[in-house]
Amino acid sequence: MGLIDAHLVPAVDGVAYGLLLYVAAAGLTLAFGTGDVLNLAHGTLYAVGAYTAAALSDGSWRGMLLALAAGTAAAGAGGGLLAVLTAPIRRRGHLAQALLTFGVALVGVDLLSTAAGPDDLPVTLPAALDGSADLGGHRYPVYRLAFIVVAALMAATGQLLLRRTRAGALLRATVDDSAMVAGLGTDPRLVHTAVLAGAGALAGLAGVLGAPIIGPGPRTADTVLLLSLIVVVLGGLGSVLGALVAAVAVGEVQTLGVDLVPDLAPYLLFTAMAAALVLRRGSTAGARG
Repeated sequence: MGLIDAHLVPAVDGVAYGLLLYVAAAGLTLAFGTGDVLNLAHGTLYAVGAYTAAALSDGSWRGMLLALAAGTAAAGAGGGLLAVLTAPIRRRGHLAQALLTFGVALVGVDLLSTAAGPDDLPVTLPAALDGSADLGGHRYPVYRLAFIVVAALMAATGQLLLRRTRAGALLRATVDDSAMVAGLGTDPRLVHTAVLAGAGALAGLAGVLGAPIIGPGPRTADTVLLLSLIVVVLGGLGSVLGALVAAVAVGEVQTLGVDLVPDLAPYLLFTAMAAALVLRRGSTAGARG
């Protein structure tokens, strides 16, 4: 119990960090798995939400709700724009998509830095969320506890929408057989556009909610994109549930690694990722054999 108590706060931090990565990566895996678009501008869409939170959050609930609405809408519009830009090159493969969206990301980051300045920006929370609560005898930020609850609800809702609703069935059908969907009277191109706009909106929402954790700054877009790609690769391309498991695992490796072995922490995540990929490949080869 003493060992658990000593590392309780980093472990809970890992859950909060991991759920933030899941909310951020969910849009990326949705865009790839359903829209078949490798979107390297995803981190920039997160940054749009984070910068919006810094600009509009003034310590009031009204400001926070306004930031949620504006950041989600702005990033959703960005996702829709990416759908339009990538439509002509969809048949050229993922390399062309990666080059295009990476270029868009560079332009977007430069515009955000020019508008907001080169420094990290603070985010002002409502007073009810800007304090600490008792967690097993430790003080822990109220906002992170609230974020864990909200993100868990978002994850459950997302799974419900994908697995139990007509819209989710349409998305899955478009991935499996877009010609059949077209034959039923639905244009797959509209579905792809809606998916990318929704993925962008998810990134913006993650940016607003995650701004107090991974705040707006010059490296925000790169950090979020890198970690999201790690989550998507570990969780399985297109698997939303796999992304959830991978995100929490990445969050725990990051936070507990810093707490337990700080000197090795910068290398721990990539070592764990390589080991997971090797083990997965080995188990797949064994199953085929």
